[in-house]
Formats: sequence, structure tokens, C-alpha cells
Amino acid sequence: MERIEHRACAGGWQDVYRHHSTTLGCDMQFAVYLPPQAETQKLPVLYWLSGLTCTEQNFITKAGAQRYAAEHGVIIVAPDTSPRGDDVADAEGYDLGKGAGFYLNASRAPWAKHYRMHDYVAHELPALIEAGFPATDARGISGHSMGGHGALVIALRNPGRYRSVSAFSPIVAPSHVPWGQKAFAAYLGDNPADWAQWDACELVAHAGERLPLLVDQGEGDEFLHSQLQPQRLQQACDAAGHPLSLRLQPGYDHSYYFIASFIGEHIAHHARALHV
Repeated sequence: MERIEHRACAGGWQDVYRHHSTTLGCDMQFAVYLPPQAETQKLPVLYWLSGLTCTEQNFITKAGAQRYAAEHGVIIVAPDTSPRGDDVADAEGYDLGKGAGFYLNASRAPWAKHYRMHDYVAHELPALIEAGFPATDARGISGHSMGGHGALVIALRNPGRYRSVSAFSPIVAPSHVPWGQKAFAAYLGDNPADWAQWDACELVAHAGERLPLLVDQGEGDEFLHSQLQPQRLQQACDAAGHPLSLRLQPGYDHSYYFIASFIGEHIAHHARALHV
């Protein structure tokens, strides 16, 4: 593991590391913010998953999350959104291949060799963080758009592994919208049962725990009706009796202006659960 960026921020340090991932079979980068409290004690970790086209850089440079992490004593870890490298499969367009890993484990060639972002985020990366940084095993997970989908799905698929989960503008029903259908068909094939394993609305019905879901969605989001459709998650949670706080925010779009406006509330939400 090699540290490639080291910047003072909000009393702590915003770092970026590169390492070889055995899960993905390639070199990966991740960002880690260590608040000032990390100098003297181990702290819980919030994992942030970014959306389509993003890397580890988008969140750490645009969200303004570091000052809230410092306030609440929470480490934030932000991985890249897909495997990378010359031998990693890719496709034309922004919504498949590199930058569009969808936080699942692909089962179809040529994707299956490298595209195992679920296992990387849920298992390999936390093991690395908890062994190499002043981090406890108290974990929260959050994300935006494709990353919001990832946060919800990973939390729902791994009961007991996370103490908190939230999302901004998540793709809640990828089986029913163009972004998800394109990715699922390529990565998983055509079997609806395989798609259901990576669809938050399907997973809620059989969730092994009732971890409360916090979702913020901008009502001015240009993808609201075509790709996001948060009402599907509301309906699924109502049917399953799963706790959901879906907050529709008037005027906000899909951008990091939206995330920056509410990230403080999300970090406070996670901190309350993580510091128990």
C-alpha cells in the first residue's frame, strides 16, 4: 500500500492510497480522511460510494464532508467506482465498464475477471482499513446515484456488517430503469433472479435485519423519473415494514451541490449509530 496524496484538512488529513487488490486483480486507489481524533484513538468508519464516471476524487474535493467528519470523529473512506487497468474490460459510453462497476460481482465474461466491487467494498477494503489505520470495526455506508444503489444493496446483503446506511439520489430499482438494465444485462446476463440479488427494492422484502434507511432525493433531479424512481423503494419498504426516511428536497438536482447541502446531516446520522 502506497500513500500518493497527503493534505491537511479540517484539522486532520485527507490522504489517497494505491494498493493491489486481490479481489479485483488490479491496482486500486482509495481516499481516506483521518480526523484529528485519529491521532489518539481508534474511530468508526463511514464508507462512501460514488456514482457513474467518478473516481475517489469527486467526493473528497466536492462534498465538503471533512469538517463534519472532524466534528463527529468519523473516518471516511472513498474507493474508486470500478476496477482499473489496461487489461480490465471496458465499453463505450459512461454507463458500463470503467467508472461504472455498479458495486456488484459480475458473473459474465469478460466482466467477471475483474468486476467484483461488492466483495472489494464489503470485505477486502474494510480488512485493509481496519488493519492499517486507527479504525474500529464499526462501519457505516453511504453513496450517491450508482453509489447510493451500492450502499443500499451492500448493507441489505450483509446483515450485521454495518451499523448505518444512507444514500443520495440512489438507483433504487436498477432492474426497472435503463442504467441498471444495461449494466445488469452485461454483468449478470438475462436471468431476472440474478438481477434481483442486486436490486434494493427486491432485497428489502427479504432483509435479514431492519437497518433504517435514510435517503435524500432532489425534486429537481434531471434523472428523477427516468432512472431513480424513489417511490419504488418507498413502496417496497412499506410492504416489508422496513424503516425508511425518504426526504424529497425541493429544487435540488443530481449534482454535488445537493450532496454538499445535506452531507452534514448524513454524517451526523451515521455518527449517532457508529459511536454507540
